[in-house]
Amino acid sequence: MLAWPAPLLPTLPGTGPALRLHDTARGEVVATNPGTTARMYVCGITPYDATHLGHAATYLAFDLVNRVWRDAGHAVHHVQNVTDVDDPLLERAERDGEDWVVLGMRETALFREDMTALRVLPPDDYVGAVESIPRIVAHVETLLDEGLAYGLDDGTGDVYHDVAQAPGFGAESGYDEATMVELFAERGGDPDRPGKRNRLDPVLWRGQRPGEPSWPGPRGVAGRPGWHIECATIALATIGMGFDVQGGGSDLVFPHHEYSAVHAEALTATMTGEKLPFAQAYVHAAMIGLDGEKMSKSRGNLVFVSKLRGEGVDPMAIRLALLSGHYRTDRSWTPDLLDTARERLATWRRAGARPAGAPAAPVLQGLRERLADDLDSPGAIALVDAWAARTLAAGPDDDLEDGAPTIVGDAVDALLGVDLGPCAPGPAPDPGGEPAAPRER
Repeated sequence: MLAWPAPLLPTLPGTGPALRLHDTARGEVVATNPGTTARMYVCGITPYDATHLGHAATYLAFDLVNRVWRDAGHAVHHVQNVTDVDDPLLERAERDGEDWVVLGMRETALFREDMTALRVLPPDDYVGAVESIPRIVAHVETLLDEGLAYGLDDGTGDVYHDVAQAPGFGAESGYDEATMVELFAERGGDPDRPGKRNRLDPVLWRGQRPGEPSWPGPRGVAGRPGWHIECATIALATIGMGFDVQGGGSDLVFPHHEYSAVHAEALTATMTGEKLPFAQAYVHAAMIGLDGEKMSKSRGNLVFVSKLRGEGVDPMAIRLALLSGHYRTDRSWTPDLLDTARERLATWRRAGARPAGAPAAPVLQGLRERLADDLDSPGAIALVDAWAARTLAAGPDDDLEDGAPTIVGDAVDALLGVDLGPCAPGPAPDPGGEPAAPRER
């Protein structure tokens, strides 16, 4: 599957410090310690609806991770999936009377446009669930062969992972059983399904139902894969076990990231005999709300990236508005937030257009330090605000540095992903359209 084009990254003098991030599993900020190539898996979209600002904020957070690692001298192997067959996609296609494949392709294309406009660095591997089904089937067969999975006796062909045999289950989220059962029921699970050995056992393979697409499956049972085994399989096929960061929104802590890790760790132990962690750190971005509530389709309070673009809003203003809050802080989207970002962008561009400005070296060093400290984008933005104010307020007798605006502009571009060139948002979608959304159960 094709990703989107990569924006050009300016080359900055020197290198940045090691990145520190909050690991959900350990409950603290820890140093990332990649090898020559940093490896990151970020959970992607289920392409049935428009990318709203909460989802965009998540992808911007991990775009910062990518940029900070690169500035520290690492190559980055970034993997992202597309859940291009799943209940929400099939339900939307049936509701609208269209082919689910066409719907998924159209909304994935719109998601690419949103990411391109926001200057998000594309993944190196952009992998759909459908193209991964043969590998998924092989993995489910392996778990069945080893007695780690079981089929129900109700004739559906459904296969479940037996989490009682997964010693690491619960370690990533740290939730107690009652909390896990509650979240499992809210986020697509089936704790009350008759015939399961454990209420928290997740589905690996769903036998074919009338009117649903299906593929040849384990033990010859046609159907389609469960959600969590898709990401486990894609990660194993692309970056392998023990990668540096598993990323996504905070609503993926459980069940998705917990179960993806359980599946992958069981498969690795079975196939290689090694007990390796799925990821070194689990990093989660907080939620974006509107009018005091989380954005969600059920509440009908979504603000779409494509709609803002269609109204002529500069994508760099959208990016700045979302980065003005810390990635781990739940926060609200307001008109004032966007107005402030527009004013800030205009100010930065005026300062960046000057031939000389306040010294650039402290700004570059400060940006690197702030972003390396658990992606402190508000702190980084404040540094650029101060530099721009000093540059624009300077008089003829002030000691300014020739070329400083170019250096600061390159640093803002490379590290924050904000282009200080003239506004050129390019073609925008029809704001009345109903465009691609990351998975929301």
